[in-house]
Amino acid sequence: MNLISPSILSCDYSRMGEEFEDMKKCGADWLHIDVMDGHFVPNITLGAPIVKCMRKCSDLVFDVHLMISDPIKYAPDFVKAGADIITFHIESDCDTAETVKLIKSSGCKAGIAVKPGTPAEAVFPYLGDIDMVLVMTVEPGFGGQSFMEDMMEKVTAVRKECERLSLDTDIQVDGGISLKTVEKAAKAGANVFVAGSAIFGADDRKAMITSLRELASRA
Repeated sequence: MNLISPSILSCDYSRMGEEFEDMKKCGADWLHIDVMDGHFVPNITLGAPIVKCMRKCSDLVFDVHLMISDPIKYAPDFVKAGADIITFHIESDCDTAETVKLIKSSGCKAGIAVKPGTPAEAVFPYLGDIDMVLVMTVEPGFGGQSFMEDMMEKVTAVRKECERLSLDTDIQVDGGISLKTVEKAAKAGANVFVAGSAIFGADDRKAMITSLRELASRA
């Protein structure tokens, strides 16, 4: 199933409740919530207390992407705040297997993200234990960057390994996803598409989400 997860990094933070409701009406499947600590990536966004407030505004799936150095320490806070899926980076300072175990034991789905410079094979040992792999198609830290098409080889490698293991793991792509790139990502093997400015900046958000999903389905 192809899923669209609008990145709230591009929403109007002064109207978050309205923005989230609009995303639901426009057909979004999830809401992608980027958490940055200013250390793992050169930007700072928000923490668990804000996600807790967000949870009051929407019943959509909260797809929380932890771009932080110490996810095993902070993941429980995001579970309590209302996250449904918690994805953390394999390049973080924590033990990957232990972090996955903690997230799963807390009742959340767990995902592992990889930066552009990290090979696909890095996630292979964990595929049997996780629900999603996030392949970054830009360098993490800021929205509005250009899509890195060479990351599609990595998406394909992860998909082929999941198929070899008979796993239906979700593969998410994040960065530069638009009407021009979503079909390429889907053909490579992705099925969850994070888009920020392409959706929130569209004149017709519903039409944009519908078009992204339709283009992905053509692949």
